[in-house]
Amino acid sequence: MRYKLLFLDTNHSLSAIAAYLAQDYSNENVEIASAGLYNEALPEMTRTALDRMHIPAFDRVTFESISGQTFDLVVVLGLLTSQQCPLFQGVPPVIHWKIIEPQSGEFALWQQLSNELRMLLSSLFEHGFLKALQRQSTYLGSVIDSLQEGIIAHDLNRKIFLFNSGAEQITGVTRAQILGRDCHEIFSPHICGDKCIFNDCSVPAEVNRCNFPTFFTGGQGRRKELDINRFPLKDENGQTIGAVAVISDSTRLRELEMQLGETESFEGIIGQDYSMQNIFQMIRDLAISDFPVVITGESGTGKELVAAAIHKESDRRDKIFLAVNCGALPEGTLESELFGHVKGAFTGAIKDKKGRFELADKGTLFLDEIAELSPKMQVKLLRVLQEGVVEPVGSETHKRVDVRILCATNRNLRELVSRGEFREDLYYRLAVVPIEIPPLRERGSDIILLARHFLARTAKKLSRSDMSFSEDAVSVMINYSWPGNVRQLQNAIQYAMIKCRGNTIMPEHFPPEILSTTSVPLTGNGGPKVGRKPKLNTEMVESALAKAGGNKAKAARILKVGRATLYNFLNNNSEVLAEVE
Repeated sequence: MRYKLLFLDTNHSLSAIAAYLAQDYSNENVEIASAGLYNEALPEMTRTALDRMHIPAFDRVTFESISGQTFDLVVVLGLLTSQQCPLFQGVPPVIHWKIIEPQSGEFALWQQLSNELRMLLSSLFEHGFLKALQRQSTYLGSVIDSLQEGIIAHDLNRKIFLFNSGAEQITGVTRAQILGRDCHEIFSPHICGDKCIFNDCSVPAEVNRCNFPTFFTGGQGRRKELDINRFPLKDENGQTIGAVAVISDSTRLRELEMQLGETESFEGIIGQDYSMQNIFQMIRDLAISDFPVVITGESGTGKELVAAAIHKESDRRDKIFLAVNCGALPEGTLESELFGHVKGAFTGAIKDKKGRFELADKGTLFLDEIAELSPKMQVKLLRVLQEGVVEPVGSETHKRVDVRILCATNRNLRELVSRGEFREDLYYRLAVVPIEIPPLRERGSDIILLARHFLARTAKKLSRSDMSFSEDAVSVMINYSWPGNVRQLQNAIQYAMIKCRGNTIMPEHFPPEILSTTSVPLTGNGGPKVGRKPKLNTEMVESALAKAGGNKAKAARILKVGRATLYNFLNNNSEVLAEVE
């Protein structure tokens, strides 16, 4: 490994002498440079002394001209102090030789200066510091490079001086590409996202230690989920001189959690069911693109939550996310809402107004109830998708926008296309990637997970603690069809919390429409009793599984029970499943 050594003084005279004499002690592994902090003219007596010591003429080099270079060690000479050198505030190591340049041309004084420098150089090269630095650098480099975590360090000017093998693996960027360069020049958008405090050229007042997740698209276009620990780099005086980031790649861990069904929530969406795990993974996959997405599902399944999650996972997460319900506004109002209008475009247009497309520029626009768009509005939306421009109402000019479009509907767009109610070309523009959210009744394992989540959240709002569900209440929730899906479940939990005077939610605390359709008997006090569903037995379950080809969800529908009920039966009667298989 080759090391770079810099001698630095005020006017380049002392540093030039030291650099010349150092050649007698150095070897091919050390590159020696010298410079002066200021571009001052050498006094005549200095030039005479250098000539008498047979030190050849040298080119004047200023500190400014080498400020972009990196060095392993800096030796400051004379009256100059390390604090006067902002580039080298502890990074790299700085040592100070307090040798004073003679103030006369007397040769004996200059000869004495030369002897002092030789003693110091001998000590530096032969007895320890430089060799220790080399050993330390070698061993420390080996240790740092052996870590799986990425280690990145930069100074206050964002110039990177440390980048280990782990960082190379995670980012796909090599050391040779990055050392000495501006962090933001390499990582765009910068690797720390909105947590970076070096966004401008000003020095932050304080670099705080913090931990945060972020996303990064590597050299091969693969999006990664990272955990970053950032902490300040300080010198011996406690002054901040840069920042260090320790980066862990948690992408594979998150993928495994999803594969194993261990992820209970994702960007505010609660779900452990296999179908929801697939949706979580699809959201992650969609993050690296700007393709339009159509999200389908029954009312109350959480389509807007999925849209918001796609936005939060994408590179547009720092920009705005806007939602518009296309079915809630009349066509004229909707056109103005989406595309804006100019003053005087219609009665009441007293000033120019930006539309949602323009407001969401660089961000994401979520169009809910997309199937309700009129043919005219479908044409206008198609133009935005094709050309990336919007034309405000009453304007003869267009405006270019950069917006990602996410749509949602509870209707079958394919059927609408076949009936001529929705443009086929628009459909294929929008439905590049479709996501279908299953209804809650098909997410048996999520019903109680969601119910407990809503119970805890509502209890916190009402300042009530130790709330729980009775076994009968759990049975009611599992066996109810939930036509209003997650939204209805949330409302039911809030209703039950208001009705319940104790700490345990009973079946009778649920809304009447749930009790009137459930098949689970109530054992609580005072609650109405309803008919019990036929109890499952081995023969019934084996027959249903055979008819369903082993598909448990389909078998549950044949049996007219919830999936959770069937799963509980199979867990307690594993021989049934073995017989079918």
